[in-house]
Amino acid sequence: MLMALAFSFTHIADSQPKKEQLNIIPQPVSIVQTNNAGYILPNTINIIIPKNEEVKKIAEQFAKQIILPTSYKVAIKEGGPALPKSVQLTLSNDGTIAEEGYKLQVTSTGIVLQAKKPAGIFYGVQTLLQLWPTGKSESKDDKWKIPAVSIEDYPRFGWRGLMLDVSRHFFTVAQVKDYIDQMVKYKFNLLHMHLSDDQGWRLQIKSLPKLTEVGAWRVERTGTFGTLPKPQPGEKATYGGFYTHEDIKELVKYAADRYVNILPEIDVPGHSLAAIASYPELSCTPGEYYVSPGDRFMIWPGGGQHFYGTLDNTICPALESSFVFLDKVFTEVAELFPFAYIHMGGDETARNFWEKSEQIKTLMQEKGLKNLDEVQSYFVKRVEKIINSKGKKLIGWDEILDGGLAPNAAVMSWRGMKGGVEAAKQGHEVVMSPTDFAYIDYMQGDASIEPPVYSSLRLKKAYQFDPLPEGVNPSLIKGGQANLWTEQVYNMRHAQYMTWPRAFAIAECLWTPKEKKDWKDFSKRTEHHFTRLEMAGVKYAPSIYDPIITATKKDTASVIVKMETEIEGLSIHYSFDNSFPDNFYPVYKEPLALPNEASNLKLITYRNGKPIGRLMVIPVSDLRKRAGIK
Repeated sequence: MLMALAFSFTHIADSQPKKEQLNIIPQPVSIVQTNNAGYILPNTINIIIPKNEEVKKIAEQFAKQIILPTSYKVAIKEGGPALPKSVQLTLSNDGTIAEEGYKLQVTSTGIVLQAKKPAGIFYGVQTLLQLWPTGKSESKDDKWKIPAVSIEDYPRFGWRGLMLDVSRHFFTVAQVKDYIDQMVKYKFNLLHMHLSDDQGWRLQIKSLPKLTEVGAWRVERTGTFGTLPKPQPGEKATYGGFYTHEDIKELVKYAADRYVNILPEIDVPGHSLAAIASYPELSCTPGEYYVSPGDRFMIWPGGGQHFYGTLDNTICPALESSFVFLDKVFTEVAELFPFAYIHMGGDETARNFWEKSEQIKTLMQEKGLKNLDEVQSYFVKRVEKIINSKGKKLIGWDEILDGGLAPNAAVMSWRGMKGGVEAAKQGHEVVMSPTDFAYIDYMQGDASIEPPVYSSLRLKKAYQFDPLPEGVNPSLIKGGQANLWTEQVYNMRHAQYMTWPRAFAIAECLWTPKEKKDWKDFSKRTEHHFTRLEMAGVKYAPSIYDPIITATKKDTASVIVKMETEIEGLSIHYSFDNSFPDNFYPVYKEPLALPNEASNLKLITYRNGKPIGRLMVIPVSDLRKRAGIK
């Protein structure tokens, strides 16, 4: 009898619908999953919307995203009562819904998505699409089934950005649109376009045609930036491109239809070689100028010494013509980009040519400027007046603090959080974008397997990003962003690889309440989204599966190697005999002493008996260098 009761209770428990693993990025503020049977997509889906043009556009985008994988029919209906199994997109006066927030209810009888504004509807749709199955289920009944949930959600920060450097390598309008399409899936709402630098000027300025006739093109080189040869006599500049006014208008509209603002950056006074190659009279230093193809003309000596240039790549602060030039530039920038801010750069200005310039010395004497920090501050304040005169607000990298911050400027803090904290304490708006959490041009894993860059940023570290430091006014921290500099990113496939999955981490840091963040849960959701990226044809970095290697010196000649993984459930298998390890090879359990005669350490990770990481080959000579043994 007891056995029969036990069997009966077990059978009842097994018959209850199981709650499905939910894999939403960024994690919503509140999500309640019920034992309801869930919503099964009908062959004809009715989307009920209010009479609102913005919501109609969202519904049309949503319909396309449903039709593509399912081939089902979708009908969009304005007004009227809900129909059985319909999807309702509703604008609500509910005072509990935040400005960019939404409420989503999924049951077996239908889906209701409410928001105060169309932006909230848009973000709710992105969540709904993530609840959608991938379509890979072998069960016909489960193929297009959505779990029953109740979600209330809104962002932690209003500024949720990604920066794409289109100067070092030019990306077409179609490629930028694709980048926008991917970022909005994860509720980013700002694309920062780095439009000018030493390696290219990418924006048509009709009043200054040489900027794109000359500055948008350079000689073609392939290899490692900073080591490439400069242009040779007679060599033609054929590599590059630029955006016309019409291109920018098209991009701005495309982004706006997806609730993304575009922040334009014109980087001055440093990083201006492309502009100076176009108009050499902008420089304090007479000479021959060219658009850099990736040669080394900036030197970072290390040891605390300030970097310097072997070529003057700065717009001269002592020339009135510089500000006439910038007035023309920012006039057209302001007309093209409706966003309230314009980014002026202001970073990494090499001062060694200014130190020798008689014009700069005269400026300092006339204006009472005590040092070169104040010279740059003078320049920044002049630029702010120009940008303000166009009805825009200036934002710049944290070097604009040096010598005194312009009165109304906002600061984008990249050299850690310190500059942002200082700016906020002075009452200025701040966007946090520190190198140690948000620079997604850095390597994602071990240098032996990643495309070489000078520093690393693992996914787990990016997930620790918190834009709001203690002791500052929260209202002044607008949010944050990740930056993809593209010196080493030659094409969009590699841009995708560098962006994903670290942008998942940044998205969650900017949207999700701090107390809701959980690395273990996030990493599981990330793996689910790898499948979605694969299905969308988007490249990503699988570095999360690769071991973290640390080499330390035991004595003058011996090296100890420590291995660990970012996520749980992986086993690391290794060899020192030049053969290729698999799951029958030794499993790493404790730090290893390098055999004196070995030439390579080879390693790979497995999960449940199957390879999941990439084969890594690290020369022992490299491990010795890492340990500080010459």
